[in-house]
Amino acid sequence: EQDIAKDLESSDDNVKKHALKAAIMAMLGGEPMPRILMQVIRFCINSDDKQLKKLCMLYWEVVPKYQPLTSEELLARASGQQVPRKLLPEMILVCNALMNDLNHPNEYVRGSMLRFLCKVKDEEILGPLIPSIKACLTHRHSYVRKNAALAVFHAHKLHGEHLLPDGPELMAQFIETETDMSARRNAFLMLFNENEQLAFEFLGQHMQDGISKFGDGFSLCVLELTRRVCRRDPTQKSRFVRVLFSLLSSNSAAVSYEAAWTLVSLSNAPTAVRAAAVTYANLLNGQNDNNIQLIVLERLEGLQKKHHKIVQELLMDIMRALASPNPDICEKVLQITMEAVTARNVSSVITTLKRELQKALAEDTEKSVAVRHLLVDAIHECAKKFPQVAESVVGLLMELLSTSDRTSLQVAMFVRAIVQEHPPLRATLVPKLLESLGDITSPPVMCVTLWILGEYTSPENADETFDDIIKEVGSTPFVIQEKVKPKEGEGEAPKIVTKNVVLADGTYATQTSYTSAKPVEANDKTPKLRKMIVHQGDIFVAETLVSSLTKLLLLNTVPDKQRVAKTVLICCAVTKLAESGSSPSVAQRSSLSDCQERCSMCCRILLDPKTRDLLQPILLNDGKKRLSSYLKKLAESRPKKKKEDNTAPASQADDLIHFRQLKSMTTSATDEVDLDDGADLARATGYSKSNSLWDQESSHCYPLSGFADPVYAEALVTVHDYDIVLEILVINRTPNTLADLSVELSTMGDMKIVERPQSHTIGPLDQMTIRASIKVSSTETGHIFGTIVYTDMSTQEQKLIHLNDIHMDIMDYIRPASCSDELFRGMWAEFEWENKVAIATSITSLDEFLDHIVTSTKMKCLTDKPKKEDKSTFLAANLYARSVFGEDALVNVSVEKKEDNDGKLAGYIRIRSKTQGIALSLGDRITSVQRGLPEKQ
Repeated sequence: EQDIAKDLESSDDNVKKHALKAAIMAMLGGEPMPRILMQVIRFCINSDDKQLKKLCMLYWEVVPKYQPLTSEELLARASGQQVPRKLLPEMILVCNALMNDLNHPNEYVRGSMLRFLCKVKDEEILGPLIPSIKACLTHRHSYVRKNAALAVFHAHKLHGEHLLPDGPELMAQFIETETDMSARRNAFLMLFNENEQLAFEFLGQHMQDGISKFGDGFSLCVLELTRRVCRRDPTQKSRFVRVLFSLLSSNSAAVSYEAAWTLVSLSNAPTAVRAAAVTYANLLNGQNDNNIQLIVLERLEGLQKKHHKIVQELLMDIMRALASPNPDICEKVLQITMEAVTARNVSSVITTLKRELQKALAEDTEKSVAVRHLLVDAIHECAKKFPQVAESVVGLLMELLSTSDRTSLQVAMFVRAIVQEHPPLRATLVPKLLESLGDITSPPVMCVTLWILGEYTSPENADETFDDIIKEVGSTPFVIQEKVKPKEGEGEAPKIVTKNVVLADGTYATQTSYTSAKPVEANDKTPKLRKMIVHQGDIFVAETLVSSLTKLLLLNTVPDKQRVAKTVLICCAVTKLAESGSSPSVAQRSSLSDCQERCSMCCRILLDPKTRDLLQPILLNDGKKRLSSYLKKLAESRPKKKKEDNTAPASQADDLIHFRQLKSMTTSATDEVDLDDGADLARATGYSKSNSLWDQESSHCYPLSGFADPVYAEALVTVHDYDIVLEILVINRTPNTLADLSVELSTMGDMKIVERPQSHTIGPLDQMTIRASIKVSSTETGHIFGTIVYTDMSTQEQKLIHLNDIHMDIMDYIRPASCSDELFRGMWAEFEWENKVAIATSITSLDEFLDHIVTSTKMKCLTDKPKKEDKSTFLAANLYARSVFGEDALVNVSVEKKEDNDGKLAGYIRIRSKTQGIALSLGDRITSVQRGLPEKQ
């Protein structure tokens, strides 16, 4: 305190600033510093330095302004008497300095002082300044006038009856003559808060001229007044409808948005809702900010639930937002579109979707691939609902079969579903699929395409389809021709060429470069299907080929010997290829026995008439039946979203209403507690279930120091998506005052401390709660560690306490999510980070183990759980979740109950993700929880 007082006497303004900052920080930490007040009045109050003036204002906010209470006054206040507080005599000098700034010739000094007065709550300080504040209302500069209006509002709000009894009338006169938009807005803000009648009169006088000319701030105040009045008195709605309709066409996006949702909340009339929906659609297409578009789409989604037909009318305007490159916006738009599509507008919707899909095909970025995926899904939904449009979109979708990303598999699945569910379309779709067979580059897509051709080709086209597929396969056996070694000199290595060059400044330098022969263009005309089988060694494609060719031959009543011979040769070649083990995939190399069994079965069907007659109906019909049941099951699992909205009512319409205030005292005094009392108590205390809030908080409470330490500290950790808030309780266990106590925190991982804890002074056996904020950027495992540093005032020693680490749990960031099987497989193949965890558990039931893993990891099980009567000893399931940062987490559980291992479970849990952090963190979590089920309390 002495050093600060001495520095304040300095003639250097920078030294004064530094000293004043130190004084403010010390006073915020609990130090009273009574000697500093007079020093600031003497040496800082009359300075012209702008930064020093600002620091003085901050100092006036925190400095104690009243004399401390005497012991008699404390006793009187404790007994319930009102004791008037006495202002410090130094405050008279402060008031004089504030008045000088209010009358200062510089308008910015006046304006900043008026803004400061909006934070002063003491009547004794504001009282002498009221005449100067009123005088500022007529100042020539708008900056002073608008801040003066706010100061009048603040003074009238706190001490209106004593200081400004004529405040509203004064402001009504001021607003009539005011021309500045901000000053008028501040004046109207005071009128509708302090005297609504005067606000109504001003609004009624200027409603004819149009309110939008008064500025955006004024319009937003009018909307706030509208909502407040209409909530209190719904009969007043008609007075404001005209104003709201005029504000819908405002040039400001904020005003038109606020006007739209205010209009919807006040009126359910079709005209009002349609006008609001049109405004939302204009905002959606007129704003480039992704956040604004997402907010508007949420409003449209809410509007769609109650006013479905109105949103249908504006569907084409809403679909213009599909031009946005953001996949989240496209997803929202398509959700609204799928709910609003009907037989009337489906052709327009499909046209728009096709146009956007062609745009996405032209671009080759990660975002365009995601948008392409969403568009194909939407087209699929439209084709399922309205089969008449399926034929028009298939042509465009067939082009996607040649792409190498997961969209091609998605299109193949779509075509398969359409062909199964709509038999009339088979005559046109199957030939188109056959034409695009030579362009397909993805093995899974080739498998689906061959299966469709084998199942749905008509008997009259079977021979032609067979011949076209054989052309793509080529001749047998499936052997790669040996490459001819290049002659000497043909494939030479790059040559080093060195030459002298003259630089810009005239000096010489040596330049070295590499030259290589131009690469010879590959003239490889091998069909794609043969490449997959021969060059890539894909056994799965080869097996599907054999099965499809067999089905095509079974469609003819009389077997064609030449085609049968070709198919048998292909079966032998595929078996030989599988035996060679040339496939790069481990799974395909291990499928040799399956391949031999399947190929030999196809040969027996083709060569043995009895086997042919026995298995022909199974091969030709059972595949369609299985697909039909799968699609039916898929359709049943989708409409769950609508059912979830129909939650049970909290109370029935004919239930009695209990008014606790109307009960007699005799009833209330008994031990009986009404049902509603318990619900009200739970709602008031925040307990939705018994002990749930306490359990949740206590699980995130970490002791940072021990009970034997002089300072005990514990932290309550609250996670809000990207932010972590630490509430650190610090208890002084010593009989001494601890000064400059600070909790110094550090982080490890993708975490950054945003708000560091301030230093505090804690009295003997006292306690204090200190807050800190941390920003998180990924789900990588993070640690928070630190120390407590303080000075013991009795010994003047600085001491240090090391704190326990806080380990951040990945479960705070994981959210269960769902995705299609195709998307899961695509991500599984794409993600490179894998963590493999061996199963070691005391749980003996497969179902219980799967449920325990799903519950412990907060993931969603994408695989149907086995039924109770299922007695299999093997279980494989896929789990999926997303982090709040948009990271995907894929888990595959493969577990087997081995009888030779005393019935214990064995197997592996594999985790895949795009980043290393989430794979390792999830693996650690699974390892720690898989041992056994938690004990039931």
